[in-house]
Amino acid sequence: MYKPIPFLDLSLIPKEIQMVLGKKFDIMLENGIFSGGEEVALFEQNLITYLGARYAIACANGTDALEVALRALKIGPRDEVIVPALTWVSTAEAVILVGAKPVFVDTDQSGLMDLNLMEELITPHTKAIIPVHLYGKMVDMHKLMTWASQKRIYVIEDNAQGFGAIQNGKRAGNWGDIGCFSFYPTKNLGAIGEAGGITTNHEKLANRIKKWINHGQSTRDHHELVGKNSRIDTIQAGFLNVMFGHYDSFQKKRKELAKIYLKQLKGIGDLNLPIGLLDTSHNCHLFVVQTGYRDGLKSFLMEKEIGTAIHYPGIIPKMRPYFSETQFPVSEKMTQTVLSLPLNPYMDKSQILRVCKAIREFYSKTS
Repeated sequence: MYKPIPFLDLSLIPKEIQMVLGKKFDIMLENGIFSGGEEVALFEQNLITYLGARYAIACANGTDALEVALRALKIGPRDEVIVPALTWVSTAEAVILVGAKPVFVDTDQSGLMDLNLMEELITPHTKAIIPVHLYGKMVDMHKLMTWASQKRIYVIEDNAQGFGAIQNGKRAGNWGDIGCFSFYPTKNLGAIGEAGGITTNHEKLANRIKKWINHGQSTRDHHELVGKNSRIDTIQAGFLNVMFGHYDSFQKKRKELAKIYLKQLKGIGDLNLPIGLLDTSHNCHLFVVQTGYRDGLKSFLMEKEIGTAIHYPGIIPKMRPYFSETQFPVSEKMTQTVLSLPLNPYMDKSQILRVCKAIREFYSKTS
């Protein structure tokens, strides 16, 4: 009898890794340092080394990373920030939190902001743009950076989902003025709780960011600006240092499993498969198919005890706090057709084949 295939079950982290995490916790508990310290410094150095950034600042979560990035660039009331209509709410939420106005742009068929629509959105108040590497696929950053540089507009990369992806020799999050990261447990590099990070190649921005996440302090009790408490938890930094050691092998596993999906699902029904998934500019964070039978397929797979998810069931500018009268046809269609299939390094080939078999069975009854 088959066992259920969850969309993601973090209890399936290999036992040997769980044991190392347990030992790491014991060491940190023994040391008694739970804020700052060597683990945080090591994690920040790991980010610098892996991403190729000059500066990396660990913080509490990805949403804070976006807010702090905006504040570090002195973006606030009367400023406008271009964000994609289809993304997790944090991208627009952070803009509102600093008092600025999110200006939404439609996406292309992959869910990435449509760079061809940028020109018509520019106003004298446009201060920044936040590209989102949705599902782990990078926006064309060379094109975007060339355009933004000409317009003198800041670029803040929302790299919550694209950690490790690389384009033209440069990692996601290391293209813009500031890169923002989420290390939420479900990410490719995930903590065992909330965690985030910020990167930049500008010393002044790095210094400002360090103050912002620590109550505006330059040193203890010397507050130079009104900041916030967004320091990473030392325990999460320690756990991330452990997970960093397994990141490359986990990425290899994701690509191997994604390759099976692509081969097994090619040409089935009306399924549109993700493009560029095996390229270095995609980190295989999610395997998102598009189909006009989305709800039926989701229900069918649920009956087969196969978990799926929808990223995302609605676009931000149609949510009450962010409502816009503008239409975003591509993004809105995607909310009705996208379905994320299970893909994570804790799965094996037989599970992927079982998902594919179930999808073929669904289409044999549908067509």
